[in-house]
Amino acid sequence: MPIVVRIDVELAERKMSVGEFAERVGLTPANVAVLKNGRAKAVRFSTLEAMCRVLECQPGDLLEWVED
Repeated sequence: MPIVVRIDVELAERKMSVGEFAERVGLTPANVAVLKNGRAKAVRFSTLEAMCRVLECQPGDLLEWVED
């Protein structure tokens, strides 16, 4: 998949657990896993906004386009 989700990198830099992140964003840990593993087909802007707010980052810090 040409879009790589870098949530795990951002979580590691902040020493934040998936459970804490999920709770603060308003997602289930299972849905965070779907995002982290690149299995999500879409992300709502409201969810992306919440993730950026919690991690204090920009969308480009979480999503990266990689050529096949």
